[in-house]
Amino acid sequence: MGVKIILKYIYQKKVLVNFEVLKPQVDRIIADTKISEKQKLTALCELLQNNLKAYDWVGFYFANEEEKTLHLRAYAGEETDHTVIPFGKGICGQVAESNANFVVPDVKAQDNYIACSIYVKAEIVIPLFKDGKNIGQIDIDSHTANPFTEEDEKFLEWVNSRVSTIL
Repeated sequence: MGVKIILKYIYQKKVLVNFEVLKPQVDRIIADTKISEKQKLTALCELLQNNLKAYDWVGFYFANEEEKTLHLRAYAGEETDHTVIPFGKGICGQVAESNANFVVPDVKAQDNYIACSIYVKAEIVIPLFKDGKNIGQIDIDSHTANPFTEEDEKFLEWVNSRVSTIL
C-alpha cells in the first residue's frame, strides 16, 4: 500500500514539473506570428500529447451555436470519426452545455460517453472561454485509468486562457 502512495506522489510531482516546463513552450507557440491559428492549435495538441504521459489524444473542439454542435479544429493522436458532436452528447457535448470542467476517471462508468477508441480509459474536457462565453474546449483522452488531477485541470484552464488570446 505504501509503495502505491509513493509512486502516485512521484508521478504527480513529475506532472507538476512538466506543466511548468511546458508553459514557456505554450507561450512560444501562441506568440509565433509565422503560423496560422489552426497550426498553433495543432502544435499545442502535439506539444501536450508528446510531453505528458497520460495525454494520448489531445484535441480542440469549437462551438457552432446555430447548429448546437462542436467541430474538431485540431488534434494530435489517432484519427477520430467524432469531428462533429451535438451539444449534450458525450462528455464534450455535456461540457458545451454545462460550461464546467468534466473529469472522467473511468469512461466505462459514464452513461453518456462517446467511445473514440477501445483503448480510452479516462477523459478530461475543459471549456474554452472568450469574453466570458464558452466557445469551445480542449479534450484529452487517456489510455490510463484515473490519471487526471486538479493540477491537470488548472494547467488546461491556463492553456485555454492562452488559446483564447489568438481567437
